[in-house]
Amino acid sequence: MKYTKILCATTRNIFTKNSYKVNGSLKSLSIPRSSQSLPAVWLNRRPFHVSNYLSEDRTTSKNTNGNIKDIKNESGIPSNMQESNIPDMGPNWETSFYGLSAKPFDKETSSILTAPLSPEDVEIKPDGILYLPEIKYRRILNNAFGPGGWGLAPRGNTTVTSKSVSREYALVCHGRLVSVARGEQTYFDPEGVATASEGCKSNALMRCCKDLGVASELWDPRFIRAFKRERCMEVFVENVLTKKKRKLWRRKEDKFTYPYAE
Repeated sequence: MKYTKILCATTRNIFTKNSYKVNGSLKSLSIPRSSQSLPAVWLNRRPFHVSNYLSEDRTTSKNTNGNIKDIKNESGIPSNMQESNIPDMGPNWETSFYGLSAKPFDKETSSILTAPLSPEDVEIKPDGILYLPEIKYRRILNNAFGPGGWGLAPRGNTTVTSKSVSREYALVCHGRLVSVARGEQTYFDPEGVATASEGCKSNALMRCCKDLGVASELWDPRFIRAFKRERCMEVFVENVLTKKKRKLWRRKEDKFTYPYAE
């Protein structure tokens, strides 16, 4: 009996008697004085979710005369809003392959993506590798999908070694995953890791665009040989600092600048 009285007294201290009934059923209890003494099950039995908030009828109340009276929703959310109207956050592009190969893009978009390259846009590295500047890939995607109609979503963490940075990216166009590729970029100074990360992203963009047919000529051996023969040349240059000579490639209309001299 002694322990029963102590338990009852403790219960009265935890809960107040300020409860009320709606339509004959218990509606809610007042907030306990000390939540530390309550079991975790009681505290977590109904986690807060916006759907719980919206499901409660907050648009009407009874006045003292028993008549229904409209009141303003405290949150400003329309009373007829349901959980189905809450915007979907969309796929998690770190793992999702949503929309991959679902359907082809329309003919207008496809013609922009697969249009032949202008010879004026193609550049050549000193080692003889042809490439399209990264900004021109972005211009092609903007023309095809519109600014904001495409994006690169990182998949996984950035891998940084003593010499290079790499990371996997997904190219998403109009809410569909198009391609996945890993970009990489070398660096020589630890302070250049941030810049190398941007280069890694650009490299991934170029690789993803291959699946859309963008600048596909740059992987065609016949195009490469013809372009180098007609528009490029290999010349001897001297490094003015080390006095070493070597052969490097350039476009015919260009000239090497410091530290090289032809």
